[in-house]
Amino acid sequence: MAPTPQTTILDGFSLEMTGKDVPGLREAQHLIPPGTRINVTFLGGEDLEMRVAAAKAVREAGFVPVPHISARRIASPAQLEEFLGALRDAGASEHVFTVGGDPATPEGPYAASLDVIQSGRLPEFGVREVSIAGYPEGHPDIPDDVLWQHLEAKATALREQGLGAVILTQFGFDVDPIMTWIREVRSRGIDAPIRIGTPGPAGIKRLLGFARRFGIGANAMIVKKYGFSLTNLMGTAGPDRFLADLGARVAADPSAGDVGVHFYTFGGLAATAEWARDHSS
Repeated sequence: MAPTPQTTILDGFSLEMTGKDVPGLREAQHLIPPGTRINVTFLGGEDLEMRVAAAKAVREAGFVPVPHISARRIASPAQLEEFLGALRDAGASEHVFTVGGDPATPEGPYAASLDVIQSGRLPEFGVREVSIAGYPEGHPDIPDDVLWQHLEAKATALREQGLGAVILTQFGFDVDPIMTWIREVRSRGIDAPIRIGTPGPAGIKRLLGFARRFGIGANAMIVKKYGFSLTNLMGTAGPDRFLADLGARVAADPSAGDVGVHFYTFGGLAATAEWARDHSS
């Protein structure tokens, strides 16, 4: 039996966890394919030791750690070097994800992820591939033209430094703007793999809360297309319908290139990993 579009787009999916999720990682370990990339977030309430310990736990469990670097939370070049050095010593520096981060005012000299990349320090600490953020539905605080300028500049800077690039997107509920955005990325000559962010199975109220926080469209028509109703906020929802549609649309568009899935595990690592396992077979 030929694989469905959804099975194809789930190949090589990645997951996300926080520094506090190490117990959840151990619980879900048997559900996750060996070699899966697992991103470790850079939250304000977690310190360097916690982030590094989580990345090390990912590696020791047989997965590929992708620690986040939140540019606006880095207070100095010395702090960036300390973090990268600790990741290198833990065997977790080959893959990183750079993002601007939440603080309205940078805590140090890095106002955007582009500044971290252009510092030139990443390759010195063993980084080989850098994931960068994509925003198919825009960003509530950054104009679209700036987002495109930075995406192109980051792709160029990584190429010039001999580093691999992956574009990892914010999550959304609507395939239409995502496909439009993918085509625009490719039209600009950026051929890096794209991993479309999607929530794993989670409570509907929680999903909508994250959507509002990140300025993502979540009106009644869109969420109905995704597969749940705004009148049943006590329920849970998974990305079944969304990924089936996305997979079919990507498979039908040769210009889309390498497109896969990154799961935001709002409902927990185990629940997301179990869903991905059940829908990949």
